[in-house]
Amino acid sequence: MQKCAIAIYGSPGSGKGTQANLIENKYGFIHFDTGKYIEQLVHDPSLQKNAIIKRERRNFDTGYLCTPSWVLKVVKSRAKQFAKAGFSVVFSGSPRTLYEAKGLIPLLEKLYGRKNTKFFSLEVPKDVAVKRNMIRERCSVCGAIIIDLGYRLRRCPICKGKLIRRTLDNKKALIKRFDEYNERTKPVFDFVKKRGYRIIKIDGCPVPEKVFKSVSKHL
Repeated sequence: MQKCAIAIYGSPGSGKGTQANLIENKYGFIHFDTGKYIEQLVHDPSLQKNAIIKRERRNFDTGYLCTPSWVLKVVKSRAKQFAKAGFSVVFSGSPRTLYEAKGLIPLLEKLYGRKNTKFFSLEVPKDVAVKRNMIRERCSVCGAIIIDLGYRLRRCPICKGKLIRRTLDNKKALIKRFDEYNERTKPVFDFVKKRGYRIIKIDGCPVPEKVFKSVSKHL
């Protein structure tokens, strides 16, 4: 497989991070989880006196998208590093705004070529996505996302790390995140199409294995 860049879109809880992880593990990509990376930055204890970090943490924890210019600067820097090191990259939910798309997509074309730049959208009804968000937790050690289906797990089944709930996985923040996705991320699709790309729509409702089979057919 030639080196390429993939962007996977979907509403909160659609499974884009899970699919990006599977692509990373099977095909040797770097999964750059923009949301996870930003979450680590804004909650880094050593950065809490930084005025920009304090501002972005308020955005992140309340469900608002972080400042596009700041996010774009972070993502472009990492994308250049991945390409220079010879890695393919898969983004989960990024670029998240039209501003970011106008700055990042031309860079990806330059780094990987138009033919090697692909866009996916995981289609999941809102009620399913909301339910997934409300019962998921993250491992404080390995970062794995765990969907608790009633077993009341306290430890990660992978590494036994403590499970924690993300600050933005509460109902109030979740409603805002859906609004932000519809109002600020979906317009990216039109921009992508105008540049001549096809957004590959995938049913995100089945179990991850079946969704991954559908995604893999296009890689």
